[in-house]
Amino acid sequence: MWIANRSAPLVLGMAAAAFTAASVMADGWRAPLRRLLDILRSPVGFAICAFLLWSLVTLAWSHRPAQGLRMWGELVLPLLFGLAITASDRFRPGVTLSRALALSLVAASVLIMVELGSGLSQRIMLGVGKQYGFVFNRPALTCLFLAGAVLPGLWSHVGPNRHVGANRRDRLLAWLSTGLVVVAVIAMIFASDSGAAKLGLAILIAVWVVAQLLPRLALWAVMLGFVLTMALSPVIGRLADAAFPPSLYTELQEAHSRERVDIWLSFGEAIRARPLLGSGFGTSAALDSHPVALAVSEAHRPMLAVGHPHSAPIQAWVETGAPGAAVLAFAGVACLWRLRRLPASRLAPRLALFASAFGVASVAHGAWQGWWIAALTVAALWLYAALPEPGGE
Repeated sequence: MWIANRSAPLVLGMAAAAFTAASVMADGWRAPLRRLLDILRSPVGFAICAFLLWSLVTLAWSHRPAQGLRMWGELVLPLLFGLAITASDRFRPGVTLSRALALSLVAASVLIMVELGSGLSQRIMLGVGKQYGFVFNRPALTCLFLAGAVLPGLWSHVGPNRHVGANRRDRLLAWLSTGLVVVAVIAMIFASDSGAAKLGLAILIAVWVVAQLLPRLALWAVMLGFVLTMALSPVIGRLADAAFPPSLYTELQEAHSRERVDIWLSFGEAIRARPLLGSGFGTSAALDSHPVALAVSEAHRPMLAVGHPHSAPIQAWVETGAPGAAVLAFAGVACLWRLRRLPASRLAPRLALFASAFGVASVAHGAWQGWWIAALTVAALWLYAALPEPGGE
């Protein structure tokens, strides 16, 4: 992520190929296929499959179906790679792998801070990629979510069943690795240009702390916030425009808050013009040339050319309509519902990661970008595999 900020799907695909090959060689193809079908039959798996199929259907009324199909593939591939790794039943990261990931995150964070502090000297010397500070916005978010996923694994082996000397050494190493990851990733996020990463960090910490102290309240609060955001997305631009005072836009000028609300107003009008079926999957990239643009007021029409609405819920609504948004909302609620029986120590990181990722997705980048889906998939895989729960997570 330091040298190639969109490399996550490729790395995840290589991992999926290796895990699948190992599983087939050990168990044959029937066992991983059976596990894959079990995942797809779950409420979350079924809902995601329904959304993907409906997204394909919406290409029928897209003005650029080929572009939509390419974007659909960018969304699907990381999900398939994650499914393949889970179905292989070979990914079981213990403390050694957790420490390795922790050190990788520290190294990435340090390299990014050196780059930003030296005016991108290393990228200029190597002649790679875009030589602008904002290229590290994606790595900042990736490091944030992977840090949130790996922290529980650093403590999973510490417990009363070890003898005193070993347990003291384990605690020392756990504290050391945790401290290094937390300090390095937070420092890198504040050194970066990514306002989304700073927002995600704030949400992650706040929800984690509240979930440790009041787990049931935190779970219901996150679920309510998720449902309300999904339901109100078609009018969120109007609500924000009416609620936010001009002084707030001045204070948040660097985050382009006024422009963001204007974008939400524009795409909100496009949603209300086609609320049921949407405009077609992937059409946000060129919505200004879609016939729906004629239904948007002339004052707000220029903002349809920005490429995406900077909000995943709004993008789901504008492209796939009410059916797509409803299915995604069901998938999110089903995911949160599965966490309800976890103890606070295990609920907190999962709930914090969900809330942080959804918070970032609601105000930031395009919803279906492959690097984003791959980063979230890896974080979810790590939490799912590192601390398996009876009854399922």
